[in-house]
Amino acid sequence: MSPENQSSVPEFLLLGLPIGAEQQAMFFTLFLSMYLTTVLGNLLIILLIRLDSRFHTPMYFFLSHLAFSDVSFSSVTVPKLLINMHTLDQSISYVGCISQMYFFILFVCLDNFLLAVMAYDRFVAICHPLHYTTIMREELCVLLVVGSWFFSCVHALLHTLLLSHLSFCADNTIPHFFCDLTVLLKLTCSDISLNELVIVTEGGVLALLALSVILGSYVSIGATILKVPSTKRICKALSTCGSHLFVVFLYYGTLAIIYFFPSSNNSKIKDIIASAMYSVVTPMLNPFIYSLRNRDMKLALRMLYRGGIIFAK
Repeated sequence: MSPENQSSVPEFLLLGLPIGAEQQAMFFTLFLSMYLTTVLGNLLIILLIRLDSRFHTPMYFFLSHLAFSDVSFSSVTVPKLLINMHTLDQSISYVGCISQMYFFILFVCLDNFLLAVMAYDRFVAICHPLHYTTIMREELCVLLVVGSWFFSCVHALLHTLLLSHLSFCADNTIPHFFCDLTVLLKLTCSDISLNELVIVTEGGVLALLALSVILGSYVSIGATILKVPSTKRICKALSTCGSHLFVVFLYYGTLAIIYFFPSSNNSKIKDIIASAMYSVVTPMLNPFIYSLRNRDMKLALRMLYRGGIIFAK
């Protein structure tokens, strides 16, 4: 291809959700409510963990970072979706699209790593309870979180840099409500063999690493419980791991629908719905999952509520 033809488009057009014009107002209100619930719910979790000394433990330290990641993750896609629905302007600049893709990849990867770190924390708590405080010391917890951020940033930067060298000289219409890497690769007129190789190798290794830690941790937890099976031990393990397990199933279930099940041109609606579930619904549900299943969290919420009432009086 000649150099003069290899120019990037100045902007892309996000087709958004597959809904009619008469339904725009209803869905705008719905997604705005879900986004506000996500932000307020996760920020409340972070606030409780910071204020209550009972939550100054490794498990809640990781949970606070997961809550921050969920707020950031949802903020990458939903505000732009709401703006497009409100203004009926579907355009997004080239720089804005690439930036959105970068942060989307970053927080997807960060969620992946944080769920793995939390699974390891549960493994140590159940399989090595007597050595928990010595293994999960503060330095290790900080190192695990910093490592998760570092590798997530490198992972996102690698795919962003590779994509920035591609040319988009044809169709600039994105059949989605955000700039997804796989969708953008379908629009380029450049050779994407290197991009696909990196996605399969580097992306696959990181995903399998995190998934292996999660599966390995829970297999070990199950084996430990079954060595001396009792209703009390099973109930205690479910109480300790139930919330995390539910989030893992929700997280990987929607990811599997989007990226691992084959889709045709007629099933793009399925991908969009699954993406909306993943980027909007899952971050919104996490605070409810962790607070409703956690007695200490519910107690802290009641104390904060009563304190707010007394302060208001």
